[in-house]
Amino acid sequence: MRVAIIGGTGFVGGYLVEALLGAGHAVRALVRPGSESKLWSGESVESVPGDLSSTEALQALVDGSDAVIYNVGLLREFPDKGITFEQTQYQGVVDTVEAMQRSGVRRLLLMSAIGVKDPGTAYQSTKYRAERHALASDRDVTVLRPSVIFGDPRGTMEFATQLYRDMIRPALPAVDFGDVKMSPVCVSDVADAFVAALEDDATIGEVIELAGPEVLTWKDIVTRVAEGAGRNKLLLPVPISLMRLGATLLDWLPFYPVTRDQITMLEEGNTASPRGLQSLIGREPRAMTAAALNYLGD
Repeated sequence: MRVAIIGGTGFVGGYLVEALLGAGHAVRALVRPGSESKLWSGESVESVPGDLSSTEALQALVDGSDAVIYNVGLLREFPDKGITFEQTQYQGVVDTVEAMQRSGVRRLLLMSAIGVKDPGTAYQSTKYRAERHALASDRDVTVLRPSVIFGDPRGTMEFATQLYRDMIRPALPAVDFGDVKMSPVCVSDVADAFVAALEDDATIGEVIELAGPEVLTWKDIVTRVAEGAGRNKLLLPVPISLMRLGATLLDWLPFYPVTRDQITMLEEGNTASPRGLQSLIGREPRAMTAAALNYLGD
């Protein structure tokens, strides 16, 4: 298949491109001017210049494709730069579906996340509304909802690398939020799941959760990140309500590590059964062990 990918230059996007090429698919990617060097396996991928704000670029990407993968998400928004959850996580999906309808392209795989809902945080509600819009369209849609994703960022940034940078490397004790739970999932497993779903028409109309094999507490995760980086780290229990207060006062600052919405989602947890992922990839998902985090460190 010729697969068009929106969001192919970031952390997960690089692995998606690699998995698609490895499975014998042709890949074309929407690439913002100046970001060409971020495209993994760049010479093997057809690059379509432009971004989501350009109807013409989006249409050029979709025209002639057999399937589309929408892999776009924000950790935080920057409204003064025109980067918002509403525009990126919802309206971009609406525009993509319309471009597919004009071109007659039927197959769409949508990257979402475990725990999306409406009402919810701005992140959750825009992701959820995008799911509903896509599934209600006349396209052949599969929604994939991963838990928090880890893996070698290969020059970008991901969850464990950010934890290492913000909590493990500094001399201060790391923060233990208490009963926060997640099901971390390996990025290569997520990429393999997308390829498997693309090739399996039985997944059309489905919402599939992608979770790793373990439910880990925040303490478990921070400890494994420290071990993966070859460090010992003291953890200091801090009520999540105190972090929420700090975010309420300071999350408008770009350098503040977490937003109020992120604290809310942490508190809600991010867990699921690994059965959906295992069924897609045909093997046991990779666990977030210290050995699996050996890409961390200075």
